[in-house]
Amino acid sequence: MMDAFLGVSDPCCAGERAAALILPVPYEGTVTYGKGTGGGPQAVIDASQQVELYDEYLDSEPWRLGIATLPALQPRESAEEMVQAVAEAVGCQVKPKRLVVTLGGEHSISSGAVAAHLRVHPDMGVIQLDAHADLRETYDGTRWNHACVMARIRDLVPSSRVLQLGIRSLSAEEAALVGRESYGLVHARDIMRGRFDAADRLRSLPAEVYITVDVDVFDPSVIRATGTPEPGGLDWYTVLAMMEEIFATKRVVGFDITELCAGDVASAFTTARLIYRMVGLWTCRRSCS
Repeated sequence: MMDAFLGVSDPCCAGERAAALILPVPYEGTVTYGKGTGGGPQAVIDASQQVELYDEYLDSEPWRLGIATLPALQPRESAEEMVQAVAEAVGCQVKPKRLVVTLGGEHSISSGAVAAHLRVHPDMGVIQLDAHADLRETYDGTRWNHACVMARIRDLVPSSRVLQLGIRSLSAEEAALVGRESYGLVHARDIMRGRFDAADRLRSLPAEVYITVDVDVFDPSVIRATGTPEPGGLDWYTVLAMMEEIFATKRVVGFDITELCAGDVASAFTTARLIYRMVGLWTCRRSCS
């Protein structure tokens, strides 16, 4: 069993008492370029031991509402079986006023987590932060490849309830699909050049949303340890500002963080910090509601 996220041992961080749960999913069955995402969850949890428990932006210690770490979900034989296993494992934990954080592993697992949340929150929207559109119907011989994850999520959630942010790499077929069906896709260049109004785009989404984050949404100067890095990504404060807007205006019902590769301490620590900030923003909204 992995150590606890943040290394906190307190009664409030035990099982049913915890307001937030971390589910590690060390899976990399469809990796097509850089390897190491299977070790990503352990790397994040190891790095989290060094994260300061006081959040200077929130002026609070979010862990005090309870953050528990579940046993890691072991890899399955096929990607489709893995997605189903994630759906079942997450589905056992999703409850009103509880946050489940799925920690990958590769991005293919996210469709399982979304499916689980939809059972409890059928009208929710999905916000993706990613360098890649991930809208391929099939890739490398399977519909469940990490490059197809948003196609699988869009099988579950209407396009009008999906917003894709930070995109800067897609195939000609994906680009044609986006143009033909008017998908809510925002390029990284428009965000970084100030051509993106987060509040305006968020208004079109439902009150409840799920967030899926592929860490390659960040520029490699921020997170370099990822399977398919792309230049021209978002910086730390831009991503945090978007998160602040999302959590302030929507009810986030769950989120996942994927595609960190083990091996770079700075990248793992940055990912751990992002998770803690997102949990903190959620606890602030929960306390006010």
